[in-house]
Amino acid sequence: MLNKIIAFSIANKLIVGLFTIGLLLYGIYETTKLPIDAVPDITNNQVQVITIAPSFGATDIERLVTFPIEQANNNISGLKEIRSFSRFGLSLVTIVFDDETDIYWARQQVAERLQQVQNQIPTGIGTPELGPVSTGLGEIYQYMVRPEKGYEDQYDETELRTIQDWTVRRQLLGVKGVAEVSSFGGKLKQFEVVIEPNKLHSHGLTIEDVFTSLEKNNQNTGGAYIEKGATNLFIRSEGLIGKIEDIENIAVKSSPNGTPLFLKDIAKVTTGYATRYGAMCYNDEGEVAGAIVMMLKGANSSDVIIDVKDRIEQIKKTLPKGVTIEPFLDRTKMVNNAIGTVEKNLMEGALIVIFVLVLFLGNFRAGLIVASVIPLAMLFAIILMNTFGVSGNLMSLGALDFGLIVDGAVIIVEAVMHQLSHSKKFNSLNSLSQNKMDEEVKSAAGKMMNSAVFGQIIILIVYLPIFTLEGIEGKMFKPMAQTVAFALLGAFLLSLTYIPMMSALFLSKKIKHEPNFSDRLMFKVERKYQHWLQSALNIPKVIIGIVITLFISAIIILSSLGGEFIPALEEGDFAVDTRVLTGSNLNTTIESTQKAAHILKSQFPEVEKVVTKIGSGEVPTDPMPMEASDMMVILKDKSEWTSATTFDELAEKMGKALQEVPGITAGFQYPVQMRFNELMTGARQDVVCKIFGENLDSLALYAGKLGKIVNTVEGAKDLFVEPVTGMPQVIIEYNRSIIAQYHLNINDINRVVNTAFAGQSTGLVFEGEKRFELVVRLDNNKRKDIEDVRNILIPTPQGTQIPLSLLANVAIKNGPNQIQREDAKRRIVVGFNVDGRDVESIVDELKTKVDKKIKLPVGYYTTYGGTFENLNKAKNRLMIAVPISLLLIFILLFFAFKSVKHGLLIYSAIPLSAIGGIFFLALRGMPFSISAGIGFIALFGVAVLNGIVLVSEFNRLKAEGMDDLNRIVLMGTKVRLRPVLMTAFVASLGFLPMAISNGSGAEVQRPLATVVIGGLMIATLLTLFVLPILYVTFEKGFKMKTITKTTILLLFFSLAVAPSNAQNKITLDEAITLALENNKSIKIERLKSDYQKKIINTATNLPTTNINSEFGQINSNYNDNRFGISQSFEFPTVYNRQKKMLTLEWKMASALVLLKETALKKEVTHTFYAILLLTEKEKLLQKSDTLYSEFLRKSSLRLQKGESNILEKTTAETQLGLLKIQLLQLQQDKELWISKFQLLLNTENIVMPVANSIKIVNIDIVAENSIEQHPMLQTLEQQKVSATAQTQLEKARKLPILTLGYNNMSITGTGANNILYDKSTRFHSAQIGIGIPLFGGFQTAKIKAAKIQEQIAEEEYQKEKNNLVSQMNQAKMAVEKNLEKLSYFEKTGLANAEVITETANRQFLGGDINYLDWVMLVNQAININNSFIDAVNTYNESIIELNYLTSKN
Repeated sequence: MLNKIIAFSIANKLIVGLFTIGLLLYGIYETTKLPIDAVPDITNNQVQVITIAPSFGATDIERLVTFPIEQANNNISGLKEIRSFSRFGLSLVTIVFDDETDIYWARQQVAERLQQVQNQIPTGIGTPELGPVSTGLGEIYQYMVRPEKGYEDQYDETELRTIQDWTVRRQLLGVKGVAEVSSFGGKLKQFEVVIEPNKLHSHGLTIEDVFTSLEKNNQNTGGAYIEKGATNLFIRSEGLIGKIEDIENIAVKSSPNGTPLFLKDIAKVTTGYATRYGAMCYNDEGEVAGAIVMMLKGANSSDVIIDVKDRIEQIKKTLPKGVTIEPFLDRTKMVNNAIGTVEKNLMEGALIVIFVLVLFLGNFRAGLIVASVIPLAMLFAIILMNTFGVSGNLMSLGALDFGLIVDGAVIIVEAVMHQLSHSKKFNSLNSLSQNKMDEEVKSAAGKMMNSAVFGQIIILIVYLPIFTLEGIEGKMFKPMAQTVAFALLGAFLLSLTYIPMMSALFLSKKIKHEPNFSDRLMFKVERKYQHWLQSALNIPKVIIGIVITLFISAIIILSSLGGEFIPALEEGDFAVDTRVLTGSNLNTTIESTQKAAHILKSQFPEVEKVVTKIGSGEVPTDPMPMEASDMMVILKDKSEWTSATTFDELAEKMGKALQEVPGITAGFQYPVQMRFNELMTGARQDVVCKIFGENLDSLALYAGKLGKIVNTVEGAKDLFVEPVTGMPQVIIEYNRSIIAQYHLNINDINRVVNTAFAGQSTGLVFEGEKRFELVVRLDNNKRKDIEDVRNILIPTPQGTQIPLSLLANVAIKNGPNQIQREDAKRRIVVGFNVDGRDVESIVDELKTKVDKKIKLPVGYYTTYGGTFENLNKAKNRLMIAVPISLLLIFILLFFAFKSVKHGLLIYSAIPLSAIGGIFFLALRGMPFSISAGIGFIALFGVAVLNGIVLVSEFNRLKAEGMDDLNRIVLMGTKVRLRPVLMTAFVASLGFLPMAISNGSGAEVQRPLATVVIGGLMIATLLTLFVLPILYVTFEKGFKMKTITKTTILLLFFSLAVAPSNAQNKITLDEAITLALENNKSIKIERLKSDYQKKIINTATNLPTTNINSEFGQINSNYNDNRFGISQSFEFPTVYNRQKKMLTLEWKMASALVLLKETALKKEVTHTFYAILLLTEKEKLLQKSDTLYSEFLRKSSLRLQKGESNILEKTTAETQLGLLKIQLLQLQQDKELWISKFQLLLNTENIVMPVANSIKIVNIDIVAENSIEQHPMLQTLEQQKVSATAQTQLEKARKLPILTLGYNNMSITGTGANNILYDKSTRFHSAQIGIGIPLFGGFQTAKIKAAKIQEQIAEEEYQKEKNNLVSQMNQAKMAVEKNLEKLSYFEKTGLANAEVITETANRQFLGGDINYLDWVMLVNQAININNSFIDAVNTYNESIIELNYLTSKN
């Protein structure tokens, strides 16, 4: 097959050339369409539910809003976790789904549940709304609206925010791909009616009166129209408020003399602003307004940013003079930096590969032919990346090694050149004809194609583990594996077609008999290498010993390297997480951050601008409190830096400088990284320690202790302990008895308090298209301190007004600041960033210290998340996937060489390559990361290729008849030294630019490149010496003498210590658990249930699609053709009811599983206690056996001495014999029960029941136990429901059948419109049909039959229910009766038996009774004990039956 493709390509050079040009042009076009980003979007699928309730505290928000939302959404399919955040005025619930869940389906499910939960949230708190459809990478563009120089006094914060909301934001929302524009900072304009309490009181008015008058005087209406002559006159009123004068002139009431009292007489109407929860500042110049542009999930960030920038330029033209829009965080900068690094590394890598190829091949044309595969394979990969939705970013393009890509091409071109220069048949020729050249290329390429394909398959297989990664690590690294696979596929196709064609066409046809510079260089290398290899073959044990020592050293070093998930990606700017003291107001935070911004701007010339975002934005997806802020430090290009050379150094210096600002803490991160962390784990830091518990004070206490421990761990910086308490609050505690005396209610008082301080909206004021809230509240001067709260006047029904202090206790108390929950459990977060050390070792040290120093109470526990959690998940998955991948490689090697021995021989390259990779990581001071792990995966594949090349050559020489193994390895390595070195140098040096790069994003590439380069260099060096030694050793065979002795010794030892088939003891609970796991009947029922579950998906069983075609004289004498396609399907109701029917059948199968399990539990319990009772009887008989054996011994002795007659001895023998027969029979019965027990448990081991008592205890026999939950009734209940569903299904089948079709045909000839049509003109028609069941009598009969089946199911249910009730009553009576019997034995019978036995023995020995009396008395005692065991058995059986009936088994 492959050889035919090669032959076709050489014979049809023009076709292959045209296809290559087509690939080139189409690839260039697709490159312009490739989505470009810095890194893959690794955030999970999540839906955010935001509820803004400005007047409620954290505890109320949690209880009234957050908890109902969590409960309503905790059973959605695909749900992974629910996190929530409750703070004063805000509830944010983040619902995380798995990656397979469609985000829009998830949002629909959440929205439906929010509709249900509306009734549970009290009126007036707030309405839950879904957050934007965006991701962690969605914040693509952040800007501010600020006045230009000289216009600062003309535009205040309110005007800037109004421009942002009504001019900028409104237009940006229309850009394709924009999900939301979240306004930030500034002051939201409102019209305020500022109440003066004294004036209100003097006029006898209340706030409620003001509120009512405003509502009634702010509305428009219409009066339809009137007819005037031939026209209509439409009637409409203009009653909406338009300006402040309109508000002032609203009458609140009239005086007794009729004079109106206007609003301006009792209140001041002004333009104010809403209560603020956030702000934005520019440099140290004060406040501005701004926004964050959020991209729609799945959109192309490059296109969206370009469109946003274009729209911004248009918007600037519409802004008032003196106002400008200035971006401060643009994703383009990060993308350009990362992609620039990738482009530079790829370009340099390609040049190095070309240089190495030319150097080793010694032929410039050959080097260029091989190198031309690089851009072509790259374009092929880009085409497939667009096809499969893989974006071009640091991860997808950053791991491309052109050395791997050209490997197949190198093998073919090198084989062609070797054949041309070393074949003896060309000794007399100076040049070849084109036909002869074609033949030689076809011959050489055909021989080596299998090797080339095999090598590329192995490279693909080693990348398979990356495809198994899931979650964050999967999203990060899968694009890398996909791109490599695409490029390798392209290179494979080019090796089959393009390379043979180009080799035949462009390689020199002149036969050169003189060696070139490459040949001369390789001669010298080969001579040196042959000398060293010969020396190594003489000391094989020393070489092997050195390698084993190196491998053990490498493993030890690897264990001490530590680990991290992914090195932090330099984004070009800093996001400084800045915090002041908990409870600080907005002005305090602004003042502190402005000082910090001044320090950064004045002391560090690298800083271009500082934009500070304080608190929350309009869409609070990032819910910061007012004491927290994100200080975006926008930096100049790294080449312009003077204070530092690296980001870490600059962050450290800036952190020290910010210590001058009192009361401020700052943590330096990168913007996107911080957002990723927050969205994925709920915290911004690299490592997150979560303490779960209920009491907030306890959580805060333990978090403080944990924070102190974190400070003792080296490498932990920017400690953040979540402030959950310490928020000063004015608490109003109502006195309900006094409130009742004044005939008031809490609702009315709450409304007055809320209106006075928070302000309540009474409607809207329109200014053209803009609309602003009209709010009633107290004057600012009356809202300053706690006394203002105490003195607020509350109107009473009697017309008087009393201060709030008479009705409630008003005091300042510390309350909860914020409450975070995860999966319905409260938690507190202690987070920190990592500096100068790997994540894994820091967390390990922290865990050890925490376990020693902190003892959490019951119900409290700690987890560790963030990048550490991601690292462990990825490592655990790779620990499974990588060995499977290596096993696949071994299987391939086995099939290739038909030898386990040679497969293992080649496998030796894997540990050899690992040595170099680990040593180089250690030398460069890099921890083990997932990037390094991917490097090891690629390394193993390339390392195996070198082994294949050498072993193949060794086997070829041996097959040709060469016997001397030393000579075979010397000759083989000499011939294949060039390909081995070329593969190693091309693959490793292709990564060299990545290994030494310092550009943005190089942090992720460096570990990967370091591992591949170090591993390949060391692996190649060792393989060239170790592999020949191992080959010679393997072929000679091992000395079996020692091995045989050792094997025999080990076998003997293993047999000696092998455990015998002893009996295993088992409790009832363990027996039931084992039976439920192993029992075949249960397994069969579970499989039936799974079958019914799977078959639900067959509910929509569409008939086959009908495709037809015709040809002939359809319309005229001309031949025409026609084809059509049609599809019939049932009415959708049928499929819906079929699915419902199949679902109910699955539920019935599940109920049958439960029924079987209940029956099995009953049977196991019965068998368990039966064996226990038989064991008890066995003990009784054995005790009796001992008694009668002693009686026989004494009788024999008395007979010998003449003290008794033969009758006594005979009686003793007879009694003992009968007893032994009973014992034998009982042991046989016991064996049968044990065998039955094994069968129930489906185990090969002999198991013996053990229990504290042979009697089932702790049963309340008088309790009224319902049988409604019995599995039999549940099964019959499901049968009833299924019968009803079957009736509904049969009814639905009377609905019509729908048919849709499409026809396409030609009509040759003159049409009705006198136009001549030929066959090129096609005519289309659509078809829709409906199949009506006119003769539906059979279906009616089915419906009637189904209804009868419903009646049957109902009767069966009632019959079984009555039967179970009867059985339960009988079982209760049996238990009571058996309990009475048992009570007699326990209180009297057993004690009497003991007395009888002791007295009989004593009197018989004393001669007071004869042997017949003794036998009678002892038998009586034995019968009492035996009857007790039988009574226990009867009692146990009745209890087991009762438990079965009440489903308590």
